[in-house]
Amino acid sequence: MASRLDPQFEASVAQMETYQPFSSVPRGNWQQLRQTADAVFAAAATALVLPDAVTVSVRETRSDDGRAVGLRWYQQKAGSSGPAVLYIHGGGMISGSAENYDGVVASYVAATGVPMLSVDYALAPEHPYPVPLEDCVAGLTWLIDNAEGLNVDPARIAVMGDSAGGGLAAGLAAAARDRGIALARQILIYPMLDDRRTEVDPAIAPYATWTADNNWTGWQALLGERIGGDLVPALAAPARLTNFSGLPPTYIEVGDLDIFRDESIAFALNLARAGVPLELHVHSGVPHGFEFLAPQADVTARAMTDRLRTISQL
Repeated sequence: MASRLDPQFEASVAQMETYQPFSSVPRGNWQQLRQTADAVFAAAATALVLPDAVTVSVRETRSDDGRAVGLRWYQQKAGSSGPAVLYIHGGGMISGSAENYDGVVASYVAATGVPMLSVDYALAPEHPYPVPLEDCVAGLTWLIDNAEGLNVDPARIAVMGDSAGGGLAAGLAAAARDRGIALARQILIYPMLDDRRTEVDPAIAPYATWTADNNWTGWQALLGERIGGDLVPALAAPARLTNFSGLPPTYIEVGDLDIFRDESIAFALNLARAGVPLELHVHSGVPHGFEFLAPQADVTARAMTDRLRTISQL
């Protein structure tokens, strides 16, 4: 059978020992999944150089239960009041950190001039739902409360995240709507949205960098015994939302070999049906996290151009 991978992506990953480090992690073993993910994040962080033009300052706020929540503020230089983005890192709900994403977030800031605040939310399973989402709410509240001092226009704040961070960003956007907070946009990069989708298209499975077993493990860590059942709140798994009206204009991006493809498309369709302004990109021939694996590929260049344009238009 001919490969479905984008030729440039395939050529890039052919140089690697493996581009699917999570494939051997057994379902339910969150400790091994975290260990593997942390090693991947550490390698990626080492490869990404923090742009000289961007400064990073460490801040802190408190979540609703009184815990300290770490924040990282990225900016070029202070100027007149303008937009800002709250960024939420990926990691399957069980791994990753804001600091791991310094290079990722700073590169967006360097390319667009738009400052960003990254939230170091508490990880599952030690901190199951709703803790990670409420930490993100705390981060958004801090950004709004400190907007004047940060030269941020509170009417031009967007939320953005990738993978688990994309799912948390979608949940945060819905929570903000329900709490009367208007956001300028949600930017969802291959978001993790649906705890019920733990089996995938067999045609995708051979290419998956984040597998169905990995996905079940992440969701089970976040939700416990509720996973896949009727008691899961929509803010925990935003694919379960029944009311999409009033959500902010949305950008969604996913690869067609990503196990999150179908839930991303379904989420986009629900947004469109509710009259929410929408931009959806399904990139052919690439799996989850493709831009990290093939940074020089044309598909990565197209994706980054669209992300940067979307941020710059805030």
